[in-house]
Amino acid sequence: MSAFRSDLLATLSARGYIHQLTDADALDALAMKAVVPGYIGFDPTAPSLHVGHLVSIMMLRRLQQAGHKPIVVMGGGTGKIGDPSFKDEARKLLTEEVLAANIASIRRVFERFLTFGDGPTDAIMVDNAEWLDKLEYIPFLRTVGQHFSINRMLSFDSVKLRLDREQSLSFLEFNYMILQAYDFLELSRRAGCRLQMGGSDQWGNIVNGVELARRIDGTHVFGLTTPLLTNADGSKMGKTVGGAVWLNEDQLPAYDYWQFWRNTHDDDVGLRLRLFTDLPLDEIARLEALEGAGINDAKIVLATEATALCRGRAAATQAAATAAETFAGGAGDDLPRLRVDEGRIPIVIALTVMGFAQSNGEARRKIAEGAVRLNDIAIKDDRYEIVLDQDAPVKLSLGKKRHALLERA
Repeated sequence: MSAFRSDLLATLSARGYIHQLTDADALDALAMKAVVPGYIGFDPTAPSLHVGHLVSIMMLRRLQQAGHKPIVVMGGGTGKIGDPSFKDEARKLLTEEVLAANIASIRRVFERFLTFGDGPTDAIMVDNAEWLDKLEYIPFLRTVGQHFSINRMLSFDSVKLRLDREQSLSFLEFNYMILQAYDFLELSRRAGCRLQMGGSDQWGNIVNGVELARRIDGTHVFGLTTPLLTNADGSKMGKTVGGAVWLNEDQLPAYDYWQFWRNTHDDDVGLRLRLFTDLPLDEIARLEALEGAGINDAKIVLATEATALCRGRAAATQAAATAAETFAGGAGDDLPRLRVDEGRIPIVIALTVMGFAQSNGEARRKIAEGAVRLNDIAIKDDRYEIVLDQDAPVKLSLGKKRHALLERA
């Protein structure tokens, strides 16, 4: 394929976002002559999205930066079912009240990455419950269901994986891909949407929507997926010992978010700079080429720029300053804090409460390994109780990169 001519696809390609693309030449031509509304769907299964969603959010940001219109689709309708793609079991069904609360909480993150408004390239947020909740079953089956082949649906990897493992796939979940395809049809009618983007695990669902719009309305729409993002060691990006890396401030402090990016493997720095920051590509190339101790400078830039996009420049600068002070032997003001009512707490409990360990057993193992310190002094006794003075907080550390302050309430 020749080099892309549109700013949109040239940017997405150069920064590493493109994995699969339907009718690339036609989309490239369209993006050169018209504003392309494009959407990504997010099911509100928790009060916050996490780092695993961030590449999709950044794609919407790139869409807007290239002069096109982002559409954020909240799955108030599909979220009542749950996407079965590559899941081992069905998700817990959520109530409408929980879904509404999650959507309100998630909305705040998108306002940092996108400009919302009524203009031709301003982002909009819609809830697919607006149309899915109104569907009548028999008319929907007659109009939409006739265009789906069960044989083909069973061939999708997301379905085959569950069936091959002899894991239950409910009829409710099986309908998810039909509803997602219908979302694309509905958005093409309501908002002139021409592009759906998503992760590589959504390819089958996206192609269904492309074909449905063509068959029912004769509309030429497009699909684009990103590569599955993994760490240099092959593990899934965003999965850590402490759990999900949440985007919302009330789910994860800015310092911990900054530290996630600072802990990036050397081999992943360049890719993450391209995907998750707005730095120019020539500057990223310079940072990526740094060797030895210099790569740590690149990681600090990555952490600060990625945090600035999600949490604001002030929070990113403060997190970087806290890290510098902490690693220099101090205890920065922006570290996560735990207030202890009784003035004393077993060290094993402190480690689990702060999320440094997932269980008391894991906490004891970390202590035995010599990885736990109080005020930079190693603690070897897992029966140790931390006693707190009224005026002086204690710095709890796990390894070299995880720190928290304990203080008396």
